[in-house]
Amino acid sequence: MQSRHDEYHKLSRGERIGYGMGDFAQNLVFGTIGGFLALHMLTVNTIGTATAGFIFLFVRIINVFWDPMVGTYVDKRSSKAGKYRPWILRAGVPLVILSALLFAPIPGVKGSVPFAFIVYLALDLVYSVVNIPYGSLNASLTRDPESIDKLTSTRMMLANSANLLVYTLFPMFVQMASPKDRSLKDTRFFGLELNMGNYTDPSANYAWFGVYSIYMIIGAVALFICYKFTKERVVASAEQTANVKTTDLFLELKNNRPLVILGLFFMLAFTFMFFMNTVNGFFNQYVVGHSEWMGAVGLVASIPGILFPIFWPKLKKIFGKKGFFHIFLGMFIVGELLTYVWSREGMHDALWLAYIATFIKQWGLTSATGFMWALVPEVIAYGELKSGKRNAAIINAIMGLFFKIGFTIGGAIPLWLLAVYGFNETGAQQSATAIDGIIITAVWIPIVLAFISMIVIHLYPISDKHVTDINRQLDEIRV
Repeated sequence: MQSRHDEYHKLSRGERIGYGMGDFAQNLVFGTIGGFLALHMLTVNTIGTATAGFIFLFVRIINVFWDPMVGTYVDKRSSKAGKYRPWILRAGVPLVILSALLFAPIPGVKGSVPFAFIVYLALDLVYSVVNIPYGSLNASLTRDPESIDKLTSTRMMLANSANLLVYTLFPMFVQMASPKDRSLKDTRFFGLELNMGNYTDPSANYAWFGVYSIYMIIGAVALFICYKFTKERVVASAEQTANVKTTDLFLELKNNRPLVILGLFFMLAFTFMFFMNTVNGFFNQYVVGHSEWMGAVGLVASIPGILFPIFWPKLKKIFGKKGFFHIFLGMFIVGELLTYVWSREGMHDALWLAYIATFIKQWGLTSATGFMWALVPEVIAYGELKSGKRNAAIINAIMGLFFKIGFTIGGAIPLWLLAVYGFNETGAQQSATAIDGIIITAVWIPIVLAFISMIVIHLYPISDKHVTDINRQLDEIRV
């Protein structure tokens, strides 16, 4: 009875923040990779557009086989420190080192495709060993639905705080440290004027590495805090752990319909997110010609994700799960349409339009792609009810697989589209055709995918009443 009571533990604010520091750390690491590695790889590291796209694609194909292996391995083991917590440190340290190496100005490897490929592959494999146990830990802290909703809000506030550092301050810091073509520029960041250089020139390699290394140190500290302030309460029994099999992945896909639907939503959501993020730097640099505004616009973009998640649980109660996602996906589409208006000739200098478009778009994006993580624990509970096995890591591996597919499509295809549209890696100016390719990739494809996402989430079958019923049945089985 004490064990059952502990499973419904009401998480304290400190516990929620402690867990959320894991999101903060991973967004510092992988958010910067997703948002700026392509730009760095093509311009500073001078690797060809199509080649970079191939690197992103091939590494993701490897994940199709790797992630299920990681999920099975983690689910079959435990230790005194827990089943999932230890991996945050075991794999977290190699994660930050490999991430920094991708931007390292090492003599003799600049423009080296084998070096970039090997390091990026190793980084991606290690990232799975951090991310899958971390996602599984989410469902192991408590089974209390209210605490899970609050936990999701807290972790997304911290994740988006990291995004503030990534998308607002990172490009500004790198430009401030870049040596070529330095001049005093109006950042529109509270009227701040800064001496900024060209961060897309190969001479900026030390600037990228210096700034990113500081981010990695902060990320390592945040991972330690996550490890220190979390406790596993809802875990598989020894019998369930012993019965974990690799084939459980296929059984979950076969029997867990909510998992498949949520996985498809994850894939679509991360696809249009990374379509947009991959070309965001290109859009600001070449379409509107205001890379110095990225800090100010990024600050506006970060506000909804930091301040508004606190309202997510109440909004879900008012509109229901499906209504919640439909409203915010619709907001994302409106924001993208306004972004298109900003891209039109004569509108490039309309900072007010950039602010409005970005604010609406990011409010919708961070809410839709943030709150979907609150659905993963109930999918795990549903799977436990159906199969008798609590395969938290395997289910998170499946979710990670859908995420990686979306990340792959959103990271590789935009680069190929830019290549098809004639993007010139060494050109300070781009052709009209290349500009059109950037706009299509940054605006129109994400809009289409967001519409499809609205259809998919409408099919999700687990309501809040179903969650209560699932927990009740699991309690009866355990008694």
